Amino acid sequence: MSAAPGPTGHGTPPPLGIDELLVRVRASFERIEPQEAYEAARAGDALLVDIRYAALRERDGLIPGAVVVERNELEWRLDPQGSHRLPEATGHALRIVVICNEGYASTLAAQSLHHLGLHRATDLVGGFQAWRRAGLPVV
Repeated sequence: MSAAPGPTGHGTPPPLGIDELLVRVRASFERIEPQEAYEAARAGDALLVDIRYAALRERDGLIPGAVVVERNELEWRLDPQGSHRLPEATGHALRIVVICNEGYASTLAAQSLHHLGLHRATDLVGGFQAWRRAGLPVV
């Protein structure tokens, strides 16, 4: 009896760790700094989407004007073709800035939105914590 193929199989690349995955995903789109995100949202050129869980929002506050969407609902709420979309999900050209607590989960969330054709989706470098450190509005 022969042994089963190893974890990489035949010709399959080895699995990535999360750090390498983040590097690769981040190289696929331009991320946005807090001040630029603030200015884009004020100008009506970006929809800020806060995916932090409730305990973090309650502890640290909210970004005024940001739409709160739980991470497990993100794709359903922002897909312009979806039956459960938010009114703000007006089309595939929408510029979306995904915000998590520190800018890690938001990278993967933005990548998922790219798979839905939302090619202007990005995430906030440093997440909500960077926004707050920059002295930008929080309520």
